Amino acid sequence: MQQNKNDVWVGLFVVIGIAALLFLALKAANLLQINFDPTYQVTARFDNIGGLKPRSAVRSAGVVVGRVESIRFDDQSFQANVVLKMDARYGFPKDSSLKILTSGLLGEQYIGVEAGGETANWTQGAVITQTQSAVVLENLISQFLFSKAAEGSETKE
Repeated sequence: MQQNKNDVWVGLFVVIGIAALLFLALKAANLLQINFDPTYQVTARFDNIGGLKPRSAVRSAGVVVGRVESIRFDDQSFQANVVLKMDARYGFPKDSSLKILTSGLLGEQYIGVEAGGETANWTQGAVITQTQSAVVLENLISQFLFSKAAEGSETKE
């Protein structure tokens, strides 16, 4: 009887340990969102989102103020509609702008919020059109190479 009781306790301890490791792994990979704070949704329209992914951070002054909930392509305007879930405790003026930024040189992408000066704030369902698309490294390199090629052809003439 004592052996069975010890087996149950050891088994329970192992199950709790595995659950804790799974929880930490999901939290570290940013795949688990446990947040009971009130939120509101806004939609932003971007021409190019680069490598932005759902659950990416929305930051203002380096502080996480929301998350990307979903990304959809609008085949009417040919833009990406990014649905943001913003913490209700952070209100941003209606004329605030959004831009897609990168953490470091090759880090993950996130959305940066630059607050405006209007008195009215974003509300549930607001659509933000004042956006700046992601800087795509391949485009920058190709522009640099084409400009250097153009300079080279001008000097030969």
